[in-house]
Amino acid sequence: MSTATVVYEERGAVALVTLNRPDALNSFTRQMHRELWAALDQAEANPSVRALVITGAGRGFCAGADLAEFDFEPGPDLVQRADPGPVIDQAFNPTVRRLQSLRMPTIAAVNGVAAGAGASLAMTCDIAIAASGASFIQAFSKIGLVPDAGGSWFLVERLGLARAMALAMTGDKLPAAQAKEWGMVWDVTDDCVGAALALAERLAMMPTKALVATRALLRDAATRSLDEHLDVERDTQSALGRTHDYIEGVMAFREKRPARFKGA
Repeated sequence: MSTATVVYEERGAVALVTLNRPDALNSFTRQMHRELWAALDQAEANPSVRALVITGAGRGFCAGADLAEFDFEPGPDLVQRADPGPVIDQAFNPTVRRLQSLRMPTIAAVNGVAAGAGASLAMTCDIAIAASGASFIQAFSKIGLVPDAGGSWFLVERLGLARAMALAMTGDKLPAAQAKEWGMVWDVTDDCVGAALALAERLAMMPTKALVATRALLRDAATRSLDEHLDVERDTQSALGRTHDYIEGVMAFREKRPARFKGA
């Protein structure tokens, strides 16, 4: 599927989704959200697709919301017309929730600047690999707003409160190398798309349900006590114990051969 703002491509077991508004640093419009959802639907509809990579066209990954979509024309009801709440509720939050619930692992190939909700998008993915020249910017404080699209949650989860607070309040740029040092991204490389695709191909050959269950366990761990979490681990293991990939993995280990996982 190729549209005005999103390009979708399947490379074997990997789906590559490219945000495609390079002249606007791939900043999000409502239409772009809808086309991204359609791309995610297409990936999920194909059972042979077992990992997904998101990147940006041109020199940027994603500059967040396209402020041109907000109505700042002087006149009556300016405050109501310029309210960012509806677009967050109707577009950005559904995108975050959609990615968090995808049936396959996701990797962000951050090829350039990731600003505002663009940084949130990168953190929403399970793993992020950044280009050497990429950077992350929490630009909200410069326009009188707060991090959104999960940004205020992901920043604390990834960086800790002290670093998250300073980045969010100052709006300072975080270079890729420092983002890796601080734990925001997994790796930094000149060819982030190539590295992300290679990692996605590796994950696509693994037991997909176990990877997605691992995502859920790790991301929800802080919401439970250890005692509660032990029960969730037990129940998750029991459910996975009824999958093809569990039986295949153990049999392959016992027979000293490579496992042939099906993602089922």
